[in-house]
Amino acid sequence: MRTAGVDTSDVVVEVGPGLGSLTLGLLPEVASVVAVEIDPRLAAQLPLTVAERAPELADRLTVVEQDALTLSAVPGPDPTAFVANLPYNVAVPVLLRLLEKLPSLRTGLVMVQAEVADRLAAPPGSRTYGVPSVKAAWYAEVTKAGSVGRNVFWPAPNVDSGLVAFRRREPPAGDREAVFAVIDAAFAQRRKTLRAALAGWAGSAPAAEARLRAAGIDPSARGETLTVDEFARLVV
Repeated sequence: MRTAGVDTSDVVVEVGPGLGSLTLGLLPEVASVVAVEIDPRLAAQLPLTVAERAPELADRLTVVEQDALTLSAVPGPDPTAFVANLPYNVAVPVLLRLLEKLPSLRTGLVMVQAEVADRLAAPPGSRTYGVPSVKAAWYAEVTKAGSVGRNVFWPAPNVDSGLVAFRRREPPAGDREAVFAVIDAAFAQRRKTLRAALAGWAGSAPAAEARLRAAGIDPSARGETLTVDEFARLVV
């Protein structure tokens, strides 16, 4: 819980609680936990597990049986933190969805596949910097918070895991959807210069060059070198 940075004032959202091991660890440390579980059997079992293992904390738990990728709100007080062992195949879209739909989330710690952790926390110019890095940076300052070897799990998975921490930041000026469209275009043709990669988005290569120069960005640069604030300048 120390790494997650949560305390007894926090309302925590957990996605994919499964059998409840993380849930049981969170409940004594925070005000309440909203557990979002897509599997109806696990969603039904979780309150029973808490009632058996920690009956004095049962009233701190709310279970939402829903796909986190369709989540727009959670019941109860506004959530302040997001702590989860995220399913590896949907980790990035779930994280971006919750950051978008739950603006009261101020901090969080999630476990994801190691290479996903690298991408989410990658700085501009690095080999792993890409769409997840830039879009996550729209909402928050994202950092790697540790590594988790496969041997701590049973059965051991075929991949290592990583911890990613985030802290909400003020987003750049500009329309988020418009900025995300530019980001998608820039990385769809990663090896091309921005002048070429953004030609379809801007209408032509000369139009893309004009937009880039107006934003103070070198048209011969590539998307992997731009910060989220620089991408935002292209649509202001």
